[in-house]
Order: sequence, then C-alpha cells, then structure tokens
Amino acid sequence: LLYLMASATLIVSCQKKPEPDITPTDQHDVTTAPPAWKAFPSLTYQTIRELPHDPLAFTQGFLLHDGVWIESTGLQDQSSIRRVEVETGKVLLMKELKGDFFGEGATVLDGKIYQLSWKNQQGFVFDATTLAWKKNFSYNGEGWGVTTDGRQLIMSDGTETIRFYDPVGLKLTHTIDVKKAGQPLKMLNELEYVEGEIFANVWQTNEIVRINPANGEVLGVIDLTGIDKAEEKKSVDHVLNGIAYDHDKKLLYVTGKCWPKIYQITLEEKK
Repeated sequence: LLYLMASATLIVSCQKKPEPDITPTDQHDVTTAPPAWKAFPSLTYQTIRELPHDPLAFTQGFLLHDGVWIESTGLQDQSSIRRVEVETGKVLLMKELKGDFFGEGATVLDGKIYQLSWKNQQGFVFDATTLAWKKNFSYNGEGWGVTTDGRQLIMSDGTETIRFYDPVGLKLTHTIDVKKAGQPLKMLNELEYVEGEIFANVWQTNEIVRINPANGEVLGVIDLTGIDKAEEKKSVDHVLNGIAYDHDKKLLYVTGKCWPKIYQITLEEKK
C-alpha cells in the first residue's frame, strides 16, 4: 500500500502544470513608436529651457554621458577635454591638450572618450570618468566630428565623406558619401547619433542635417535660425556647433562655440 501511494504521488508531481493565464496587460511591450519628427524632412525647433555654458569654451565635441557633459574644446593652446556639471556649467574635471594639438570632436564608447585633433592626424583615448590618458591613435586626413552608434566610431573630416572605424583596432572599415538632393554635402562638423540617424552640424550655417548612416542620404534638415539671437557674438567663428542627445529621456540639446548657453529643444515640422 505504501508503495502504491508513493507511485501515485510521483506521477502527479511529474505532470506538467498548466501555464498561468497572462492577459495582454501583463505583458511587457518593448516596442516604441518612432519620434514624430522622423516623418518630416523639414524641421524647426522650440526651446524648452536654457542651461549655462562656458563662454570661453570653443566647443568642438559635445555629448551627455552618465549625467555630465563631456566637452572637447579647440583653439591653439586652449584645447581640452572636460567633464562639466549639467545644471551649473561648472567644469568638474579638465585635461588640456599640450603642444600644437587643436581639439576637435569627441564621443564616448565602452567607458572611453575618443577625442580628435584637427590637422595632426592624431586622436586620444581617455577614461570617461577620470580623464586618465589611455593611448593615442592615428587616422588619415583632418579630424572634425565624431560620434558612435554603440558599436563603431563615426567620423567627419570637413568633406562629404563620413568614415566608420572599428574601436578595437581603430582601423577604417568603410565610408559613406553624404548627399543632399543628389549633391555632395561638405562641411559636416560636430556629430551625434540620434534614434538611428547621424545628426551633423553644417559648419558656418544654422542647419543640422539628418543623415542615413547606411547610404549617406540626407533625410531632412533642422533649421535652428534665431536660437542664439539674444546672444552677442564676439567672433564670426562663434557658430552653432554642439549636439547632445539623452538617449534614455529622449532629450535633445544644442550649443555653439563660445556660446554662454546650452539649449534644450524639441523638434517639430517646419511649415
């Protein structure tokens, strides 16, 4: 009798239990709709708020990382890489570039800052938290802007060509040529990867272009005319140059060379 009872218990315990009844409201929906601005080739902006920015910072690279601005500045004997407090504009940590290096774009990938220089064909790798120098790397041509899609480095050099680099070996993997309405678009400067697109400042203009990273097609133009109208420019070189995107909160920021402010903006159709 004990043997039969044990066998029955074993049979019951080995039977598969029914799956719980999961209603659609219990399921985690990981799909998200694309931003509304993706539907429009011509965009303008609305300013949401203004944040302080060092008016002496000749901004060349600009991004948000772990709650602070990472900023690369240029000019001879004034170039640097910085960690900057978002709300106050206070420089938390700074490393200057010595010699004849003219700082250009910067981005962060896998905890490391990659910073370019203009004509030296040299880039620098720093720890993103401590700014401790890691190593240098080389590339052909000029260095202007750099961003990342989370897998590779994406660089501009002032021409219509955008170059893609393997971050491990820092070797060129491929290029794309940027075209707007079928014509080459040059002067692509500071870059930011935003929702699957490359945003690029067009130097000496009030425009940011949205680029398809697969083929270089310009998907649209963001017109930022008037965003700095209240600011007094001290030089013709103090132009729009700086795009930062908060990927978690979906917030977009822009600034310029030696501008006293950073602007959080939203994008909308230009009518």
